[in-house]
Amino acid sequence: MALLPDLPDAARVWIHPATEPLSEEVQTALLDRLNTFVDDWSSHQQAVRGGVAILHDRFVIRAGARVDGKDPSGCAIDDATQAVTNAADALDIEWVPSLHVLYRTADGSIAAVSRSTFQDQVETGAVTTATSVFDPSVTTLQAIRHGDFEQPAGQSWHANAFSLPEPA
Repeated sequence: MALLPDLPDAARVWIHPATEPLSEEVQTALLDRLNTFVDDWSSHQQAVRGGVAILHDRFVIRAGARVDGKDPSGCAIDDATQAVTNAADALDIEWVPSLHVLYRTADGSIAAVSRSTFQDQVETGAVTTATSVFDPSVTTLQAIRHGDFEQPAGQSWHANAFSLPEPA
């Protein structure tokens, strides 16, 4: 089943990675709070069709498309970001700093580390072109649906930025 199937591929997305996996209880409470906001989300008196989902117990995916086909306004985006911040504060959720790198470790868990720590992992061989990485800078629901959010590092911007080696 497609992620947020009621929204078009062109819907804008914003990804908020949590520092730790979110429990089912926290996920439910977070989705309840954010869906309440999304139900009344608007942009310059135009309704925004929105949705919220959580992937891999870590990534809060917020998506929206105005009913007139335009992108939500800056004010509407700010309002939604504030709703996420308020919900996270109420539930003691911490977000990964924006310049950290998110990837799957050898055991399949998700790590969030500084760029220098990620480079160290590359140099020790713990990270290669085959390592699965996440790109929270994707901007459309289509990008997530088509696999651009999680992909092998060798197929992402990480390959050039960190001179990734091929796996041994």
